[in-house]
Amino acid sequence: MTDDNDLFGVTPPQPAAEPQRPAPARAPAPSGSYTAADIEVLEGLEPVRRRPGMYVGGTDTNALHHLFAEVIDNSMDEAIGGHATRIEVHLGEDGYITVVDNGRGIPVDNHPKQPHLSALEVIMTTLHAGGKFDSKAYETSGGLHGVGVSVVNALTDDLVVEVALEQTLYRQTYSRGKPTSKLENMGRVNNRRGTTIRFHPDAEIFGNSARFVPDRVFRMTRAKAYLFGGVEIRWSCDESLATDEVPAKAVFHFPGGLRDFIERRIEGRTRILDDVFSGRMGKPGSHGSVEWAISWYIGDSFTSSYCNTVPTPDGGTHEAGLRTALLRGLKNYADMVGNKRASAITSEDVLGHCGSMLSVFVREPEFVGQTKDKLASGEATRIVDNAIRDAFDHWLTASPNQANKLLEWTIERAEDRLRRRKEKEIDRKSATRKLRLPGKLADCSQTAAQGAELFIVEGDSAGGSAKQARDRASQAVLPLRGKVLNVAGASRDKLAANQQIADLLQALGVGTRDKYREDDLRYDKIIIMTDADVDGAHIASLLMTFFYQELPKLIEGGHLFLALPPLYRLSQGAKTAYAMDDAHRLKLMEEEFTGRGKVDVTRFKGLGEMPHAHLKETTMNPKSRTLLEVRVVSDRAETSDTVDRLMGNKPEARFEFISEKAAFVTELDV
Repeated sequence: MTDDNDLFGVTPPQPAAEPQRPAPARAPAPSGSYTAADIEVLEGLEPVRRRPGMYVGGTDTNALHHLFAEVIDNSMDEAIGGHATRIEVHLGEDGYITVVDNGRGIPVDNHPKQPHLSALEVIMTTLHAGGKFDSKAYETSGGLHGVGVSVVNALTDDLVVEVALEQTLYRQTYSRGKPTSKLENMGRVNNRRGTTIRFHPDAEIFGNSARFVPDRVFRMTRAKAYLFGGVEIRWSCDESLATDEVPAKAVFHFPGGLRDFIERRIEGRTRILDDVFSGRMGKPGSHGSVEWAISWYIGDSFTSSYCNTVPTPDGGTHEAGLRTALLRGLKNYADMVGNKRASAITSEDVLGHCGSMLSVFVREPEFVGQTKDKLASGEATRIVDNAIRDAFDHWLTASPNQANKLLEWTIERAEDRLRRRKEKEIDRKSATRKLRLPGKLADCSQTAAQGAELFIVEGDSAGGSAKQARDRASQAVLPLRGKVLNVAGASRDKLAANQQIADLLQALGVGTRDKYREDDLRYDKIIIMTDADVDGAHIASLLMTFFYQELPKLIEGGHLFLALPPLYRLSQGAKTAYAMDDAHRLKLMEEEFTGRGKVDVTRFKGLGEMPHAHLKETTMNPKSRTLLEVRVVSDRAETSDTVDRLMGNKPEARFEFISEKAAFVTELDV
């Protein structure tokens, strides 16, 4: 990178300088001052190593496997672009993963803007450097930000790149984002082209025990082959890693695409319809192309969606297009055959008992975060809706027997849903009359659980503010006094004798563990609302531990949320804003409050001291608040191990965790 002092090459002649006068003495900076010396400039890939969560979502198992996803996505982009037909993946016992493709190969000639570096080194060591910012090199791609392979390079302790171009092999090695060798010409090679990347995750980032899970890498590899029938993917792993589910060698090639995928996923299940609704629109890999496969069966539903072959487990705009197309298509068919009972069906009724696979290709897609778990591109809704709706209309009219069977099945699901809701309302009315509710519970007036909310707050003071701020019709408030029992290290007898836990369960109306019944739950949303400080975070952690251990199905049902109360209120004249933390406050001061006049800053010491009007506006009003849904994103065993480690009764486990993560802490509230 060119230094500022070298921009002009030589120093031009200067006029004779005047005699220098001694600079005035500068007083030493007071203790705790904030000066230019405190401004730190991170160069190269150092930001990735300092903040891996911003780029791969953290340092856990999911983040570790995201490294592999970034590398294989690049090879898939070559295949979808028509430049590669084969990808090879090898997982070694030593923790290394190797990904090989027979594509064009990363360019190795010198970069025009940095002529002292090869394009390969620029791509590997520079954020936002790549060939995917316009449509010249790739019409669509899974790695659009130009950070994928450079982020992988930053978070690995050993990475080797080999590029075969024009019958010549080039090689370069890296460690922790920096080259450890020059680009070497390894000589002539025949019948070889493309890019090979072999890497090992850095233990300083992911921990000494971090390992790729063979089954997970195997499934990720196989899924890519289903998403593009024009590629053959060859899998291999060391014999010591092979199991019944993970073979030592396998070849994946699925010309049938997602239809083949869903046939395998639902094998052995009782189908409602014999046929699978599947199809493609557009050339695979081109902008606006869509592929889908949907099968209705008896059992739990699932939706697996992808954008540019990148999995989107949190859904997004493309799934919204799928739901809209199926619902409108089925309702249109009902209107055509004169079935008026279909007016009550929703998209949940249509998709409630089916497996659906969806893949869309969009030029320059927008994701929520670098980990690309959720698609945010607005045009994806329109693309998917238009593609699937016409095809669904034709599919229904071409097979009236199947269409009528699907319509009746969906109407039955809708009527069953409405009947259960009505029964739940009646049960709740009866339960409210018979149940002795906790004395401190300020219950809502509505009898239906649907739409009802319970706010769990810390202390009577916060409870008083929340009761004044709530909507009495649909919002209930339960104050809990002091720290909640840590159930992770408590015996069953101690848990049963705890009054706070008993009050909470009584308010919810449900039993714990295997005695939990979804229909008994008295509220649709359970919202933990604690102060925006360390004590509040601790109480929230204790409550989440309780729900995870004793009421896991409540979390699975999507009922548990965290409220996000602000820490500051800023006002300047008629202008008002709320800040979640110190960084947010400084940002608002710099960007929003730029006018003349003093900015009044109020720090809320706790919810109890926040005026109820402010609490309502920022935290309790559904139209203006922000809630975080509590989910279990990793597998149950891994999550339970983490909860036991952090919340259990073994302090040495917590000490080990703190020691491992201490290097990543940048802010302490002490």
